[in-house]
Amino acid sequence: MTMTLAIRPIQIEDLESLTNYWLNSSDDHMIGIGVDLNKLPSKSELKSMMGSQIDTILEHKKSYALIWLLDNIPVGHCNVNQIQYGQQAYMHLHLWQNNSRKRGLGSQFVKLSIPQFFKDLKLQRLFCEPYALNPAPNKTLEKIGFTFVKEHICTPGYLNFEQPVKRWVLNKMDLPKALNKL
Repeated sequence: MTMTLAIRPIQIEDLESLTNYWLNSSDDHMIGIGVDLNKLPSKSELKSMMGSQIDTILEHKKSYALIWLLDNIPVGHCNVNQIQYGQQAYMHLHLWQNNSRKRGLGSQFVKLSIPQFFKDLKLQRLFCEPYALNPAPNKTLEKIGFTFVKEHICTPGYLNFEQPVKRWVLNKMDLPKALNKL
């Protein structure tokens, strides 16, 4: 059976699934991706924060999310923040359900997402700093062709605890080579 993978920008109707992912995932999963459970906002705060970016023009977005669709069903998202339009952004990748993980889907979805981020935000480089102790995104980034920059300790986002992260980068000039890797 052939699976159809697609991406699209976040829409208002995605906010319920996104907030459910953040608030209903297991504690083990959230801690495993570096989330400080005490920092999770309420459902209404999450919806408000994510919803406010949907209608913001690309040049002014603080966050930009793409929804991952498997057979036309939303199964995850990839977003960027720390956006410097025309320059760089930091990417985050999330498959929402356990049954979607460890199947190679993340790599395929990231491969679909990164050209969209480069195009829409006119990026020169795309960074990703996953939790160093979470092997899945680090393997995905390496497999796709991101370049490892360094491992360091920081609090990578407002939902995170202080942790070791691995910084990866993909430069615009390396994008065609990365897209041919999978």
